[in-house]
Amino acid sequence: MAGAVLAREAGVSLRTIRRDIATLQAMGADIDAEAGVGYALRPGFLLPPLSFTEEELHALVIGAEWVSRQTDAALAEAVRNALAKIDSVLTPTLRPALDDSSFYVASGPPSVATRFDLAQCRRAMREQRKMRVVYREESGGTSERIVWPIMLGFDGSGRSFAAWCEREAGYCIFDAERVVDMTLLVEHYPGSRRQLVKAWRAVAERLCAQRVR
Repeated sequence: MAGAVLAREAGVSLRTIRRDIATLQAMGADIDAEAGVGYALRPGFLLPPLSFTEEELHALVIGAEWVSRQTDAALAEAVRNALAKIDSVLTPTLRPALDDSSFYVASGPPSVATRFDLAQCRRAMREQRKMRVVYREESGGTSERIVWPIMLGFDGSGRSFAAWCEREAGYCIFDAERVVDMTLLVEHYPGSRRQLVKAWRAVAERLCAQRVR
């Protein structure tokens, strides 16, 4: 596959692709590189077994605790499964570090009157589908918007998501606690979510992202 295609699909620069290919080749991967053709990985290459330091395992434990307490049930189950897979390849001396109870992570934000569904928003992002959102304005009224969710935000006890808003014809940040209703639509939004995130970050750096009022 051509390097430019890999870079576009991964949402990184061609320089990063070349660096990563060189790293894999140094690890023993039999990767052919031909100008005008691209890269080809010959069969038979296996990655070396996972190896972690105790600090890395502690970081994973804290991250897993945060995900299980601060997000939704599907992600909590996913992180438990991931830790179980890591545990299965650890040496007996490192296994206690993964079962360390020295850390405490608080539960998620207190329940508020909102219909924001984190799992549904994640699905919209994953499948690049539009959502219809009924949103409570600061004035007290509500508005209905068609949005393209591209990124989730976890700020302390707050939750938000960034999206392209068709009504505003621009990027907006929506506070989860002000979502009155949300519906996942069948229609997909155009382009690549990764590219939309890059465009949103560029706008945020220049002007500071617009927060819906």
